[in-house]
Amino acid sequence: MRFVCLLIAAAVLHAQEWHGYGGGPQGLRYSPLKQINQSNVARLQIAWTYDTADGNTASQTQPIMIEGVVYGLTTKHDVIALDAGTGRLLWKFSSGITGRGANRAVVYWSEGEEKRIFASVQSFIYAIDAKTGKGIPGFGNNGRIDLRENLGRDPQKQSIALTSPGIIYKDLLICGDRTPESLPAPPGDIRAYDVRTGKLRWSFHTIPHPGEPGYETWPKDAWTYTGAANNWAGMALDEKRGIVYVPTGSAAGDFYGADRKGDNLYANCLLALNAATGERIWHFQAVKHDIWDRDFPSPPTLVTVKHNGKLVDAVAQTTKQGFVYLFNRVTGEPLFPIEAKKYPASTMPGEQAAETQVLPTKPAPYARQKLTEDMLTNRTPEAHAWALEQFRKLRSDGQFVPLSAGQETVIFPGFDGGAEWGGSAFDPQTGLLYVNANDLPWTSGLAANAAKKSSRDLYLTSCGTCHGDSLQGAPPQIPALTDLNGKRTVEQILTVIRQGAGRMPAFPGLTAEASTAIARYILSGEAKEMASSGPPTGNQAYRFTGYHKFLDPDGYPAVVPPWGTLNAINLNTGEYAWKIPLGEYPELAAKGLKDTGTENYGGPIVTAGGLVFISATNYDRKIRAFDKSTGKLLWEALLPLAGNTTPITYEWQGKQYLVIHATGGKAGNKGPSGGIYVAFALPGK
Repeated sequence: MRFVCLLIAAAVLHAQEWHGYGGGPQGLRYSPLKQINQSNVARLQIAWTYDTADGNTASQTQPIMIEGVVYGLTTKHDVIALDAGTGRLLWKFSSGITGRGANRAVVYWSEGEEKRIFASVQSFIYAIDAKTGKGIPGFGNNGRIDLRENLGRDPQKQSIALTSPGIIYKDLLICGDRTPESLPAPPGDIRAYDVRTGKLRWSFHTIPHPGEPGYETWPKDAWTYTGAANNWAGMALDEKRGIVYVPTGSAAGDFYGADRKGDNLYANCLLALNAATGERIWHFQAVKHDIWDRDFPSPPTLVTVKHNGKLVDAVAQTTKQGFVYLFNRVTGEPLFPIEAKKYPASTMPGEQAAETQVLPTKPAPYARQKLTEDMLTNRTPEAHAWALEQFRKLRSDGQFVPLSAGQETVIFPGFDGGAEWGGSAFDPQTGLLYVNANDLPWTSGLAANAAKKSSRDLYLTSCGTCHGDSLQGAPPQIPALTDLNGKRTVEQILTVIRQGAGRMPAFPGLTAEASTAIARYILSGEAKEMASSGPPTGNQAYRFTGYHKFLDPDGYPAVVPPWGTLNAINLNTGEYAWKIPLGEYPELAAKGLKDTGTENYGGPIVTAGGLVFISATNYDRKIRAFDKSTGKLLWEALLPLAGNTTPITYEWQGKQYLVIHATGGKAGNKGPSGGIYVAFALPGK
């Protein structure tokens, strides 16, 4: 009887916590708590704040809460432990490395009295005593794992980081990674490490080696030179069945694949792997031979739905394209029909686009699929005229149109989705899946690389993929590199090239001569000729011309709203319960143009109190609560920085809290960035 009582007490405590990224291994982003509910949510007020005060790079962290302690990360990727009721700092762990860019959560593991936090900083994973904040020297090599090792490549030449956390299965820490999106890039192996020793226990090759299934979908030696096909978005775990669900991204290079002919398994796949061994159980490939950077961008969500009159354990996967795929969790069978359609062939020399791609027939897409003239902005007559002139220069034929040289192609929804890394929330009470989405077009194309190399050519092949031919970038996600002369030195730029920054990976494969030439070109704009390396071949023959948002001259989306949405989809039926714009531009709202929606990064959570909580929006710095059944706005509060993260909720000492790491960073010059943890609660509780 005492054992049963202990189990019940443990279950109650677990329900009051936020035990992992996405709330727990299933990634539901659901809480059974209902102290904060529809009747009182409007009374929420700030209970405590904690300012990390260590930089201005957005870390995108969703904290966790276990046994009265909130564990999170600072913008420099130090690990912090805060009192769940007061926000008081309990301890801080610093690796000695200044982390850069996204770092979305830490991972917790315990057995008996042993409790560990696993945290990533750039290429390393550290094991930390959860009670003291001290590193554990017996883990890995002096307390850390180097993710660059055990990939069959020279570790010193690999650029790799862990932006979304791994997941715990028994005594294993299962991890993906972030890799560069152009060559050279390491392979995106899925790996499992012993939680006590840090020893590698198994690897799954997402670029198959000789003799492995899928090897025939690549050129003969692709596994030795190509890269990516990696899991950067996070995973979900069915603990009972011992199955880990792993979405993967595209192979490198993202937009021109002449040196990786074939369907390219297991890039752009949802993998179901045996969590104990890494063996493949089933897979689904959403995009064959991806040349559009259509990664699976979000962690899967493990759901139970009513399908054909029966309860079915399923896995839901959202996409950049704006679709939700729903599969039987055990067999991989789709619950709604999936249709294959033919798409245009590539016109680029050496490129072979896949003849067909597959899309689900249900649910309908949550983002628009094709840009047409009637969708161009009417914000002002001048903006409309500009958009019309530009649109008529573009190719806009919907999904899966290969990029070409000489004319830009519309990608809609854009390269950042559709859905993004924040993930979806599922309400087991109603079967509703909540997903926020970007809904604006981007454009780009391809260009031939020069046979002889100048400093500008080196910039174009190494940096132009993101920052563009004209160094303009795609702010705020990708900063412009113009006007850095006098603001940055050659050495400062070299540091960023060597170490990476923000979403930019490191470039350890560049020689010192090449890196210096690029840095000097960025500062001066003067292209100096270098020794020729011969005619470009394979993947180097053509380059991506950059990420270009389709924005009007005033910097607003050049299409009619909504520019961002929050969607509630009934997974039992495949129909929409509701859909609303998410976010607004304060300056446009002041002029009467409200509820436009905006780009949004970070995801929702849903509670038994009848609420969907979400921040995510780039420009208005608000966190909001909606009625989960209708989408009606019930509460909103202004944050010190934009909440480009996913909130959590937990109960501690009888009080329910809502906590978000407000970071900003996605609004460019329209808003500040930093790292402030903000907790809300009801007064008097």
